[in-house]
Amino acid sequence: MNQKYAKIFKIVLWVLMILSVGVLVWGSLTGFEANDGAATNVLLGWAYIVLGIALASVICVGLYVTATTNPKGLIKIGIALVAAAVLFGICYLLASGAPAVGYSGAKLPSASELKMTDTILNLAYLVGGAAILSIIFGEVWMTIRNKK
Repeated sequence: MNQKYAKIFKIVLWVLMILSVGVLVWGSLTGFEANDGAATNVLLGWAYIVLGIALASVICVGLYVTATTNPKGLIKIGIALVAAAVLFGICYLLASGAPAVGYSGAKLPSASELKMTDTILNLAYLVGGAAILSIIFGEVWMTIRNKK
């Protein structure tokens, strides 16, 4: 059965790679700046599609493997998802959505775009700070445990 899945994955990967090269060659031949950047838009759209396929594949395969090998692991995954949603909600509530200072672009971002940008920045600051603190705490904890 694993041979069958491996063959299917190999075929799908080859098809995606051939399509990606085709989109890239088409964009190169037509020119990425010609036609108001239509080739660039198609290339970016294809990149988003492939990224979505990759994320969906990783999530689905991960859930399938977890469900078949360790069904109790699904509870931990659910708890992690709820914690991530709560963290995102807190960052959204803390986001100001204030207009960008000194922005001179042609199109001003909307209030919802500004709010989402501030949310992602708050989330990045929080996760980055937590990573730094966990590294420091881990080193201190290892030092204390090794001295005894």
